Amino acid sequence: MANIPAELMYLFILLIAIVVAFVLLKRPIYEAMFIGFVVMIFVLGEQKKFIYYLVKPSTNTLFYAIVAFLTLAFIFGETNVVDVIINFILSLVGRFRGGAGYVSLFASTFMAALSGTGPGNVAATGVFTIPTMIRTNFPRELAATVEMSASSLGPMIPPSGTILLAFAALDAVFPGKYQLSSFWMAVWGIGIWFIVQRLVTLYLFCRRYNVSPVPKEEIPSVGETLKEGWKALLVPVLIFLPLFLDFKFGDTFFKARLGEAGAKAFSSSVILFTPGIAAIYSLIISRNQLSGGLNRKSIFEMFKKGIQQITPVAATVYFAYCISNLFGDANVGASLGDYVASFNMSKLQLIIFFPIFTTFLGMILPGSSQIAIFGAGIVGALAAVDVNPLLVAAMLPAITGALEGMTPPLALAMYAAMGIAGSKMKETSILALIWVFAHLIVAILILAGVLPVLFL
Repeated sequence: MANIPAELMYLFILLIAIVVAFVLLKRPIYEAMFIGFVVMIFVLGEQKKFIYYLVKPSTNTLFYAIVAFLTLAFIFGETNVVDVIINFILSLVGRFRGGAGYVSLFASTFMAALSGTGPGNVAATGVFTIPTMIRTNFPRELAATVEMSASSLGPMIPPSGTILLAFAALDAVFPGKYQLSSFWMAVWGIGIWFIVQRLVTLYLFCRRYNVSPVPKEEIPSVGETLKEGWKALLVPVLIFLPLFLDFKFGDTFFKARLGEAGAKAFSSSVILFTPGIAAIYSLIISRNQLSGGLNRKSIFEMFKKGIQQITPVAATVYFAYCISNLFGDANVGASLGDYVASFNMSKLQLIIFFPIFTTFLGMILPGSSQIAIFGAGIVGALAAVDVNPLLVAAMLPAITGALEGMTPPLALAMYAAMGIAGSKMKETSILALIWVFAHLIVAILILAGVLPVLFL
């Protein structure tokens, strides 16, 4: 025990506090995170700064961006925007063998990215996609795991709020060195590889189980879908375009006209106004489908309902930031990186170790909590062996939140999908592990530089 640094013991104490509250006492994860924060305040002897660390996240732009995207996801659920996007995808791929699975993959990935939660998205979209897959000869366990794996992409595909937590971990180790827009685009580049991985895995499963296309009478026309829903199809463009422009021209066009400080402020504000614009646009184009129309009363009732959905997730993120700030000042992340480096593991060994490590953590901890607790340490440890820190941070959601919901025995996304599909535990778990193993291989290949990342 003498060789174990105090900073690592802090992590163990925090992990135990959260597990006891979340798993044993069955308290909501936001309560468990708050309990962990309070415990660490006393362990680190920072009682006098309790209010300081409790208030500090309220000054963080990223926290408000996360809440904004959570709100946007709720608005999408209350409008017909998602239905239009699903119909468009269905019109493109429904005629192919296993077309219902591809609809599930793309539609659920899109929705989960907005909500940032795999299990929640399974419940929201799985009620439509899973029965459709079963009707086209998907075995129940395959239908369940296709939806599970698609929804589990959500926490690692922008604009998921988990992405912003990963950037906070990067900024804690390398303050002010990297732009948020550059990080955001790198995450998108990583996400492309995992979407390809799921497409290939799904194709092989479709051939193995000889599944069918979606019935022709259930496939909407591409032309009709575009004619009736082209306005809704602009929503992804509204989200992607401002971030891409900031990434592409932040250091040239905007810096030349706004100055370095102005360009940096503009980059920070982009992440805030983008979800707001997308939300307003979605409400306007869906005004005829809203109960009571688009007026102050209906909007008030909508957000009154949304508070119950948004607040628990926002509280979890907030207390995760409290812990992250506390640990940042205590130098826990850097010390963890130094400790791991003391084992003299090679670059390849570390690249393999951390994804497997976070996979096991995902059995008991949400991805956001993993990033808050271990993110800075993982970034520091891999940066010490010459892995690009921007790449490591952008990979954090992929090796934490994306695996959290589909790794048995505590795979919440898998259980949610099983409940809808009516599949059996053994068969579903076996297929789930195949998806997990394929995901891990791609994660390791990306960290090793074998798979190049677009925008990086």
